[in-house]
Amino acid sequence: MKIVVLIKQVADTAEERQLDLNTGRLDREASEAVFDEINERALEVALQYKDSNKGTSVVLMSMGPKNALEALRRGLSMGADSAVHVLDQHLEGADAARTASVLAAALRTVDFDLVLAGNESTDGRSGVVPAMVAEHLGLPLLGCLISAEITEGDVRGQRQGEDGVLQLRSSLPAVITVTERSAEARFPSFKGILGAKRKAVNVLSLEDLPLNEQGGSRTVVLSTQTRPARRAGRKIIDDGTAAAELAEYLVTNRLA
Repeated sequence: MKIVVLIKQVADTAEERQLDLNTGRLDREASEAVFDEINERALEVALQYKDSNKGTSVVLMSMGPKNALEALRRGLSMGADSAVHVLDQHLEGADAARTASVLAAALRTVDFDLVLAGNESTDGRSGVVPAMVAEHLGLPLLGCLISAEITEGDVRGQRQGEDGVLQLRSSLPAVITVTERSAEARFPSFKGILGAKRKAVNVLSLEDLPLNEQGGSRTVVLSTQTRPARRAGRKIIDDGTAAAELAEYLVTNRLA
């Protein structure tokens, strides 16, 4: 079994994130870059299967700048066996469609059985890249799973819906995504951190990929503006009429 886990390095969500008003993109220099937590959970699903199934290979794959190697090394220290880093200056600022087509092309260079990812990154929050990747590869997608069970021939999982829990199943190969309700990721061990430095990271450029189409992103940012400062709320002091004032406020603002 070979499992590929798509990962991403993102701006730290614990810090205030800012847009570059000139490019309309996230200013990644303004905050620390970290391994996206939802991808860590996806990796944990793969590692749990590997723990109980000898011979399983877990491969990390990321498209990003040079410092994305830090996230790949962390994933390797957690227990992944190798990594693929898609690195090319022409991919800077790639939109979801471009990202998906490039990742799908990179996946065609790997003989995989299953692709795992988080349901959405914590910076873009579009949640469409894994579905686009599955479409490019012509594979079934089991998205937004709260739990996943992998076997040699298929993958099963549960998806929380508005009316209950859906039971999903697909034969392999397939693409699945997990949510924040999936298993919490393990911490790298000291032995894993040392061993990660010796694990292979295959760097691919656009010229190395079997891309069917050429060109860059199709999404264009027309304008950006800073978020307005929050205004102070209205304070109601109870002098015997607070209940009436509160009710009037709710009705006036169509909140009741």
